Amino acid sequence: MTITIHPITGLPEIAPGDDLALLVGDALAASEVGLESGDVVVVTHKVVSKAEGRVVELDDDGPHSHRHLVESESVATLRRRGDLVITETRHGFICANAGVDRSNAGPCRAVLLPLDPDRSARRLRVRLMQRFEVKVAVVITDTFGRPFRRGLTDVAIGVAGFKPIRDLRGVPDDHDRILEVTEVAVADEIAAAADLVKGKARGIPVAIVRGLSLPTEEGAATDLIRSASEDLFR
Repeated sequence: MTITIHPITGLPEIAPGDDLALLVGDALAASEVGLESGDVVVVTHKVVSKAEGRVVELDDDGPHSHRHLVESESVATLRRRGDLVITETRHGFICANAGVDRSNAGPCRAVLLPLDPDRSARRLRVRLMQRFEVKVAVVITDTFGRPFRRGLTDVAIGVAGFKPIRDLRGVPDDHDRILEVTEVAVADEIAAAADLVKGKARGIPVAIVRGLSLPTEEGAATDLIRSASEDLFR
């Protein structure tokens, strides 16, 4: 299997009310990459949030100007150390500052997570499949930290067109030992791989991952959320 990852350039700055599916489609049509059946369209949540109007004007541009948004976007605060707050969002995501982000938002603005990233992914997928007459999947991403490891990586917060977890429980390994607990977070792997060409500071919010063989069942990013009863760290 050969997998290729292609950055999609040419998208304008996204504003509330913009037709994101149309703009992404136009960028794909103008690119040499195009869109093929089996592709995964990976989209940074920030452009989704901007198009859906999840942008908030702040009173000032100070470092604490968005703290009230963190509180309002959280259902629980799990850890707090100085200015860093680890919260649970309404979606069930455990992340810093409830996903409230000021990077690439403009002066005195903050961008919130989409209200329903899985629904956003489904809508974008339908529009792209209708326009290009191909069957594709969509992953919407955000950047998360990880317990016990330094650095950030992109993860899937919205999924459409495939099952985000490949369940290998009951499958024999190379030595015929039956796997008992192995579940692979394929959607998160795709999100992290696509970020290698999107990056945090390149202004490229969309990438195409091509060549994957994905589970055909439908799924959602919420399938990736571990319940509190299974969580050893809360």
